[in-house]
Amino acid sequence: MRVITNIEDLRVLAQKRVPRMFYDYADSGSWTESTYRANSSDFAAIKFRQRVAVNMENRTLATTMAGQHAAMPVAIAPTGLTGMQHADGEILAAKAAEKFGIPFTLSTMSICSIEDIAANTSTPFWLQVYFMKDRAFMGRLIDRAKAAKCSALILTLDLQILGQRHKDLKNGLSAPPKLTVANIANMMTKPRWCWGMLNTRRHGFGNIVGHAGNVSDMSSLSSWTAEQFDPALSWDDVQWIRQRWNGKLIIKGIMDVEDARLAAQSGADALIVSNHGGRQLDGAQSSIGALPAIVDAVGDRIEVHMDGGIRSGQDVIKALALGARGVYLGRAFLYGLGAMGEAGVTKCLQIIQKELDITMALCGLTDVKKVDKQILLPGTY
Repeated sequence: MRVITNIEDLRVLAQKRVPRMFYDYADSGSWTESTYRANSSDFAAIKFRQRVAVNMENRTLATTMAGQHAAMPVAIAPTGLTGMQHADGEILAAKAAEKFGIPFTLSTMSICSIEDIAANTSTPFWLQVYFMKDRAFMGRLIDRAKAAKCSALILTLDLQILGQRHKDLKNGLSAPPKLTVANIANMMTKPRWCWGMLNTRRHGFGNIVGHAGNVSDMSSLSSWTAEQFDPALSWDDVQWIRQRWNGKLIIKGIMDVEDARLAAQSGADALIVSNHGGRQLDGAQSSIGALPAIVDAVGDRIEVHMDGGIRSGQDVIKALALGARGVYLGRAFLYGLGAMGEAGVTKCLQIIQKELDITMALCGLTDVKKVDKQILLPGTY
């Protein structure tokens, strides 16, 4: 029987079970992937202060993120094509998050639709959106989020222009996958994945096909998407969103102190320090590297979250110690999903929770809301 004890175990299993183009889509960055690697490696330099003879009873990891209860300060990040890691992937991940008691975020570029998630869960979820040229489509998307009783909208600002991801180009990434000889040969080695896909009707971009103008079939979707991301995006456009959405608004993609100040002035409720998982500007700073300066600049005015490189509960507590109110799991939950479906996402969350709980205790704390820089060794952050 396979014993899974950490996120790396899930990654290895996912790589065996998910077709190459979709595994590579999740587990890669842009260009040289230097920022993708730094997101994880920069956590390793940060060291803890271990404390002893401290009462470690009655520990709690419960908190809130953007006003929503969270069993631990962790949310599921919006990730595109999640339903290609495993059949009905977004539904399965949302169910796992709901049972665990943490927020789930659905990407606009998901395979399962807003309505699919609403029909299969009972607690409010969050929706991530990009700013697109088709304002009518965006308006309808926001209206659908309201109808589904989404409790927060995450607006991603760092994808006006798509970063070049070499593996996606070489693999000919598409959803559903093109039936080339190479793709068919690779998929034949992934029987679990194939069986799941044969038993679901969800193979395209569920939030877009049938909802966006001039998109009648999936073959024209990729070109529509490339044309629709708006390179003229400005902070005035953020106000357009703010006026149409009266729920919690979270700005994603902040890596610079000046942008953080503008986000704090925008009327948003929270911001996410994020470099898009190293998938946009290669050579940019890691998210954990950018976090402290942004917290110092605006942390008293807006709730600060972060994503990028979280692979353990120890990474979570390091981010909290440097001022984040909560973090988002992207690749970590995708590994679990690709490895074992809903059970794999649950396993991922259990691993993160246990590592976070034990690390907090050994640093001498019992309440996650009291985590701060005092648990870190000076000179290592």
